[in-house]
Amino acid sequence: MPRPISHREMIRRLRLLGWEGPFPGKRHPVMRQGVRKLPIPNPHGRDIDWSLVKRLLDQFGIDPDQWERL
Repeated sequence: MPRPISHREMIRRLRLLGWEGPFPGKRHPVMRQGVRKLPIPNPHGRDIDWSLVKRLLDQFGIDPDQWERL
């Protein structure tokens, strides 16, 4: 199960998986991989909760076990 993670660490791991960004979006920054563009939560000084991390991994199509190994 994914654990809470900092915004900076989330971006670092996504870049290791081939995502680019973050780029400015409408309400949230976005990460891009080819034509896919997915929003990431804004950093508000706290870690991103595990439940949100899990939903984002599902959207990104990333296996949670692979995520934990990074």
